[in-house]
Amino acid sequence: MPKIVFIDADGTTKEVQAEVGQSLMSAAVQNGVDAIAAECGGSCACGTCHCYIDGDWAERLPAPDFQEQDMIECVVNPNERSRLSCQITVSADLDGLVVHLPAGQY
Repeated sequence: MPKIVFIDADGTTKEVQAEVGQSLMSAAVQNGVDAIAAECGGSCACGTCHCYIDGDWAERLPAPDFQEQDMIECVVNPNERSRLSCQITVSADLDGLVVHLPAGQY
């Protein structure tokens, strides 16, 4: 099971084990990562699973599709590493992925 490292805005780190094939959002919610609200349940309709992919990992993920890009424009404090965790599928290649979390989702 790949290890994912979530880092809160205050610097608190939480390592979780994720199942291959599940979304990054689902792994966060199942493991009590409170900064991922996931209000729409993963349908790319709310932006409350916004996160920032660590710079060392950003180029290793597939680019966001147009729907995700449109939703990212609606989140608080987006930047070039912003992603919606519901749109990232965990794979063995993501073992060790570092994900930074925003201070708030609203």
